[in-house]
Order: sequence, then C-alpha cells, then structure tokens
Amino acid sequence: MTIAYESGVNLFDTAEVYAAGKAEVILGNILKKKGWSSVPPHSCLALTVRVLLSALLFPGLKASLQRLQLEYVDVVFANRPDNNTPMEEIVRAMTHVINQGMAMYWGTSRWSAMEIMEAYSVARQFNMIPPVCEQAEYHLFQREKVEVQLPELYHKIGVGAMTWSPLACGIISGKYGNGVPESSRAALKCYQWLKEKIISEEGRKQQVKLKDLSPIAERLGCTLPQLAVAWCLRNEGVSSVLLGSSNPEQLIENLGAIQVLPKMTSHIVNEIDNILGNKPYSKKDYRS
Repeated sequence: MTIAYESGVNLFDTAEVYAAGKAEVILGNILKKKGWSSVPPHSCLALTVRVLLSALLFPGLKASLQRLQLEYVDVVFANRPDNNTPMEEIVRAMTHVINQGMAMYWGTSRWSAMEIMEAYSVARQFNMIPPVCEQAEYHLFQREKVEVQLPELYHKIGVGAMTWSPLACGIISGKYGNGVPESSRAALKCYQWLKEKIISEEGRKQQVKLKDLSPIAERLGCTLPQLAVAWCLRNEGVSSVLLGSSNPEQLIENLGAIQVLPKMTSHIVNEIDNILGNKPYSKKDYRS
C-alpha cells in the first residue's frame, strides 16, 4: 500500500466480504498508522467499499466504517443488483447513506446499463442522488459492456467506469502459456473454474493471441501485463483501473503501465485489435 500511495495511487477499493471483514481491518490499521485518512477529502486519497444490498445495508456499512476506522468513504458501491428490492428503495437507501454522511457518492457494481439507467431515472424523478460510476470487468478478452454499453451512460448521464481484472485473473500475465503452474492461483482448489477456463479450447486460443501480442509489448519496451493495463487505461470512459497484486514486484510492474499509456497510439490499438479479433461493434461503427 505504501508503494501504491507513494507512486500516486489515490484510490483503494475493498469489500465487506473480503476475508470476512479482515481486509477492512488491515486497511483501516494501515490508513491510521500512515495518517492518510486525516487528509482533506479528495486531495490525496479516496476509499471505496462494496456492500451487498439488503435490509442489512446500514448496519453493514456502519460495521465496514468501524473496521476501516473512518467516519465515511468516498464511494459506496451496491454490489450486484438486488432483484428482490424495488429500484426506488435502493436509490432511496443510497441517498440516505450519503445524507447521513457515511459516503460522498454511490455507485454500482456488476449492474447492467439498463439497471443503471433505471436508478438514474428514479433518482431524477424523486429528487434523489443518482449513481456516479459502475464497477465492471474489463480486459483484452472482455470488452462488450465497457466499450459499447457504458459509453452511452458516460456521454448521456456522466456515469464513469471503474474497471477490474485488467489481467483477467492472471490469464493475461503470461504465466499460463505452458499450462497451470502449481504455484499459481488457478492451481488452488477454490479456483477450479479458472483452471478449466485456461485449459479449455477458448483458453488455449487466448494464450496464442497473448503470444502474438508479445512482440508489440517488446517494441514498446514494456511487459505484457503493462501493455494490458495501459490498454484498459486508454479508454476515455474508464475513470480508473483496479489492480490486484499479490506481491510488491507485481504492483511495481503494473504501475509501470502509466509510462506505456502515451505510447498507446491509434496505430498500436488497431494492431492489438487485429490480433484479438474481438472488437465489439458500437452504434458509431454502424453509422460510419
């Protein structure tokens, strides 16, 4: 976290379910020890927390704040849509959370564009607070939502994208090029689904494409993960890219993507698109 903070990272994302709350405790202890949480809001650091929407929203968020040793977070996210709760109730609850000073904004996580638009419409209808951003999966092999659906919301109502998994759970790191190493995440029992994904026919095709992308990374003087993260950052609708690192070396490497960003010219992006062969069509493409 110190490496991240001193490198200019000003956003830390957590959730109440991570290690049954222990992640928030550790995060809170570090914030207090470093004195980062005492800085004026938005000048240096933003904190986001994800909660599951239910009748436990308020006590759940209060418990998160206690573990984080904070009076409020910058953004609270409704993680996954709650189909059993009317949208008006969800927007009213999130508005109440902000009015109570527990958060400054609220956003959505894994919601569809239609659900986000409904929340926005309800907020405007009843003079409540609309969501400001959506947390969505986005990487070289997952493009449709962030590149086609969310830009509509970005341009019409200002909803930004906070994207996660830029390396596709490590698939884009290149470590699975020759199977699944025993020391990797995919070798763990709880990640059997990831292993199956990697060894599937589609997974093998992805590894071939990654090998084809390697010369581009070499030409730009960067690693494949740095290229992948820079590729995510170059999207105008992406407000921030959430990185998950298991050691300091990985974090330092991933942060190096910032230096690669200026090299992501339209020519390079087109080259990458040609190798991937998965660029989704938007309305703009049809018009042209």
